Amino acid sequence: MENDTAGQRGSISLTPMANGLENMGAEFLESPEEGQLPGSEWSPAEGGRSWREVVPKPFFGRRSLQPVLRARSFCREHTQLFRWICIGLLCTAYAAFLLTACLLDFQRALALFALTCVVLVFLVYSQLKRLLGPRLRRCIKLHGHSRLNLWFKRSLALAAFLVLVLWLSLDTSQRPEQLISFAGICVFITVLFACSKHHCAVSWRAVSWGLGMQFALGLFVIRTEPGFNAFQWLGDQIQIFLSYTEAGSSFVFGETLIKDVFAFQVLPIIIFFSCIMSVLYYVGLMQWVILKIAWLMQVTMGTTATETLSVAGNIFVSQTEAPLLIRPYLADMTLSEIHVVMTGGYATIAGSLLGAYISFGIDAASLIAASVMAAPCALALSKLVYPEVEESKFSNEEGVKLTYGDAQNLLDAASSGATLSVKVATNIAANLIAFLAVLAFINAALSWLGDMVDIQGLSFQLICSYILRPVAFLMGVAWEDCPVVAELLGMKLFLNEFVAYEELSKYKQRRLAGAEEWVGTSKQWISVRAEILTTFALCGFANFSSIGIMLGGLTSMVPQRKSDFSKIVLRALFTGACVSLVNACMAGILYVPRGPEVDCLSLLNTTLSSSSFEVYQCCFEAFQSTSPEFSPEALDNCCQFYNHTICA
Repeated sequence: MENDTAGQRGSISLTPMANGLENMGAEFLESPEEGQLPGSEWSPAEGGRSWREVVPKPFFGRRSLQPVLRARSFCREHTQLFRWICIGLLCTAYAAFLLTACLLDFQRALALFALTCVVLVFLVYSQLKRLLGPRLRRCIKLHGHSRLNLWFKRSLALAAFLVLVLWLSLDTSQRPEQLISFAGICVFITVLFACSKHHCAVSWRAVSWGLGMQFALGLFVIRTEPGFNAFQWLGDQIQIFLSYTEAGSSFVFGETLIKDVFAFQVLPIIIFFSCIMSVLYYVGLMQWVILKIAWLMQVTMGTTATETLSVAGNIFVSQTEAPLLIRPYLADMTLSEIHVVMTGGYATIAGSLLGAYISFGIDAASLIAASVMAAPCALALSKLVYPEVEESKFSNEEGVKLTYGDAQNLLDAASSGATLSVKVATNIAANLIAFLAVLAFINAALSWLGDMVDIQGLSFQLICSYILRPVAFLMGVAWEDCPVVAELLGMKLFLNEFVAYEELSKYKQRRLAGAEEWVGTSKQWISVRAEILTTFALCGFANFSSIGIMLGGLTSMVPQRKSDFSKIVLRALFTGACVSLVNACMAGILYVPRGPEVDCLSLLNTTLSSSSFEVYQCCFEAFQSTSPEFSPEALDNCCQFYNHTICA
């Protein structure tokens, strides 16, 4: 009996310790009489109105817990109010910070001010859409007239066509090479229409709006001063942002390796960028941007929600990651929608690789513009090649939601992004080793075969330079630069774009260093226009090695549709390659030389310690000039860098 009593007391005494202090408070609340304490005994003395305490009196009782419970209940009832108060305080603090920054130096705070204005515009639009959207839609339905809408659309299309013709006739009068790029667009669209699966079912609304949006984006980025400066600033900020990778990679690999070894220069950037993208997905920023872009393309082009979301996602993520955004809907998507998903993957590059290409020295503004412009073009040309002939289940965005990933918190998201990118970086390193080794072997074999028939220097690049030279010319590249650009296009198509961009960076570095344009019969660099157009043309995953990646990624998500994927993957690859070429043609129509004119007389009359592209241009002009405006000192400066008959 004593043992049982001891056991019961032991279990009672352990209960508050096991379940925390709140369970002790619960015991007070469960007492039959107010003020009764656990561990106390009733004493019949004084009329049964007293307690004989066995254990020390606890620090608190039922009455002492009431303020805590009331405070907790009050907080639960006013959670929304407290949230708004916190948001208001944070917004007030941010407004004060922004105002102070603008008053101190408005030019320095201009970027932050512009970003704030953009966010405010979207917030106001979201509120107006939520409050007035249903009412406006009802008004449009009541007052809409089908015949009037049809004539309005036709008139708008005719006006757009006339404006385009007028603009081309005026703008190309000074730069006729832009007409070649326009002819290239017409040729590529004609070829794609000839390869269309269903010629009579083509949605010309989607095609025209997609190309129109691509043209409008290119016009804003390439021609307008605000657009050009904005994308140039964005590219500069990304370069600065990517430079922070050195802090981690130098600690792990050391300063010497990250300066001299390619793998330790570029691959850590992929890890860093992937980590940041994972964090942005966790907080929902990427989903918000993708939804806005997808909404714009959907309402203008009339495409379905799932295919539009996938193409918009391809601006930021790779060909296998973008379909994850719509993974629950892949099983029910039509073949035309699947073709759009594949084409979008082939026509764009991943954000993590964007950082790697920028680290090569490729123009950041052109890479960003190419990625953004490719999205509506991919959607348009995909609908041209594989029009919709089935009934889609996702004609509107209702019921289509984007996932936020599996990360539990911010640190988990950052860690997951870095861990997953290791596979990407390793895959890139392995592919580079394999492809460059195979390329060297192919070139050696071709050279051996060429020597047998007295063809010197036969190589894979040389063959591509002849086969793809017309394609490069249709892009608007000058004829003397076409062989080099055709080589790069062949590398991108048969190997991958990583190898092609790495080779393009070598040409650009030689140009910036002021190397001579020709060494024998070999061209050392290409013009700035050719560099920009090649940057657009290479911006995409459309190469034969990506077929396995695309099929493997989609089949792992929807195994039962493997036959459907295999049926259209080659058509999507061809369409994606043409998207990049049309993108380059669009850039060729819009490209104009920028930058101030170089004063060659002042430049060459100063003491020069190294050459540059500007020095080469001025020296070339001085060597060709017959006027005495260039002094002997200027010619001497040129002769220390370049060989010319005048130097003898």
